[in-house]
Amino acid sequence: MTHLKNDYNIDYQFIAIEGNIGAGKTTLSERLAKDLDARLILEQFTDNPFLPYFYENPERYALQVELFFMTERHKQLQEKFSNIDLFHKSTVADYFFLKTLLFAKNNLNDDEYRLFKRLFKALNSSFAQPDLLIYLHRPIETLLKNISNRGRDFESQIKPAYLETLQKAYFDYFEAHPPFPIIVIHADESDFKTTDVHYHWLLKLLENKYNNEIYHFRPEKIL
Repeated sequence: MTHLKNDYNIDYQFIAIEGNIGAGKTTLSERLAKDLDARLILEQFTDNPFLPYFYENPERYALQVELFFMTERHKQLQEKFSNIDLFHKSTVADYFFLKTLLFAKNNLNDDEYRLFKRLFKALNSSFAQPDLLIYLHRPIETLLKNISNRGRDFESQIKPAYLETLQKAYFDYFEAHPPFPIIVIHADESDFKTTDVHYHWLLKLLENKYNNEIYHFRPEKIL
């Protein structure tokens, strides 16, 4: 594949890719980081020992799973951003720290969430916000198909209703608190790994400058 750094005028220093479970965040992050010659940060979610138990018994293990995620994400981001990377001027990550609070609000009871939120605010205060957030939005049926195809046993318990509540949590936050530009890509069946025409269309979007608002785009309708 041709190196794209000089083909596109993309100036964002910190791009975060977000989306529901199974949306393709990591796949897109890996390709973008490679083509933009950016530092890549991938969430190490498989290291969470409570995750399999959470999907089997959410009420019992929600607090443990969310606390583990929060501390691990904080540790990883703190290590990455506290060290100067002489080889990469920009960063692409397949998550942003605020997702910690969105998942916690969805999964914890009220008392647990109030405690969790206090801890989150203390940890979040030291992090820079993304310059741009890309949210991959896919239908629930597509998410379930992608989850099934990657074959992680602990994800086999995920229900459509759970994905719907996560999706609502993201959009509720975006609509109420857009602290940085957010572009929502209604990807539907688009595959940014193998469908080059959609991937290059996305790169062209990243050449634009956006205000701290929400923007919606559909590859199928633009191409």
